[in-house]
Formats: sequence, C-alpha cells, structure tokens
Amino acid sequence: MFSTGTIAEIKKNIIQKLKHVENLTFNFEQNINDKKETGNCSIEYPKKIFCQYNLKNKKILVSNGRSIVIKTLTSYYVYPIEKTPLDLILDKEFILNKIQNSNLRVVNDKLINFNLFQNENEINIFFDKKTFNLVGWQTLDVFQNLSITHLNSIIINKELKNDLFKLPSRN
Repeated sequence: MFSTGTIAEIKKNIIQKLKHVENLTFNFEQNINDKKETGNCSIEYPKKIFCQYNLKNKKILVSNGRSIVIKTLTSYYVYPIEKTPLDLILDKEFILNKIQNSNLRVVNDKLINFNLFQNENEINIFFDKKTFNLVGWQTLDVFQNLSITHLNSIIINKELKNDLFKLPSRN
C-alpha cells in the first residue's frame, strides 16, 4: 500500500506531465464487447482526435473539437462530441481537475487508475506508473458497449499537420 505522501507525489507527477502535453500520437488496441480493433491516432487538446483503423473498410474517426465523424468505405456517422465519452477524454482540463480531486488505484503494480464521473459518464483512465503517460481508458460508448482502449508507442508533442482534424466529407 502507498503512503499518503507517495499518493500525493504520484498525482503531482501525473498532473505535471499532462499539463505539458499539447498532443499525443500513438498506436492503439480497442476492445469493444470482445471485438478487437487496432490502428493509430493523434490527439490534440482540447477535444481533437484523428484515428485510422487497421481495417479493410478503411475506418477513420475524426473530431474537430465540436463533432465526431466515423467514416468507412460504406458508412458515414456524425455525432456531437458532447454526446460521447470522448468529450471528456479529450478535455485535458477536465481530466486534470478530476485527478486532483479523485482517489487513485494501482493496477498490477504498473498502472495508475482514476475513476472519473461526470453527469452520467463514468471513465476509467489509466497512466503508466513509471512514465506517468496516459496509456488508456475504459468507457461505455454511445451504444452502452464497454470500450477498452490501450495506447502504446506514445509520442508526445509531435508536430501535426494543420488539416489533420478537418472532418472528412461523406464521399
């Protein structure tokens, strides 16, 4: 078990690290109801994300900070970001404020977990115990499916293309 001083130090380190993150680029593995998908993403705070999935249907997910588009070869969906858990996951200030006032839990002596609540959303967010990097999250998606996302090969504050978070057209 950690002492109160150690817990405070871990929180402080995670907060300090996250404050200096403007963007993240990473590979991911996402598990939704035992269906695994992989790909790569870039996040730019606040609330922007671009993900390219390793799927034959060329699935992408893009948020410009207001809307989220999920596009494949045959489908095109638009959601207001505030109707999705990504509204909170991609909001660095929300995460920093919640971490400050939340209890942490150590998982397998490798991960630091915070359970964050906002309105009807519950988000489990995970940080690496050694590097203090964000390494994943667990939520219920817009269809109430359990969604677990693991991040790896994380690059912090990489230069990103200006138009990366431009919403794709339907065609």
